[in-house]
Amino acid sequence: MFWTPELAKFMEDVPFPATKEELLDYVNRSGCPMQVIENLYELDDSDELIEGIEDLWPEYEDSANEEYFYNDNEEEQYI
Repeated sequence: MFWTPELAKFMEDVPFPATKEELLDYVNRSGCPMQVIENLYELDDSDELIEGIEDLWPEYEDSANEEYFYNDNEEEQYI
């Protein structure tokens, strides 16, 4: 499973808590990128509720708090 902040952003409006099947239904209907759909297919098959993106990507909270800066003059990206 490969998550990035950009991919996780597509999960912001998901009606959590949800099962794997409900998540797949939502992302298919909402036009999410294929990588998001593939990530969800990799989940174990169960009826267990997923409470939020943190259940899918435990490091999400850390990456969501990072600030990215772009310096136009130096054309370098800083974290």
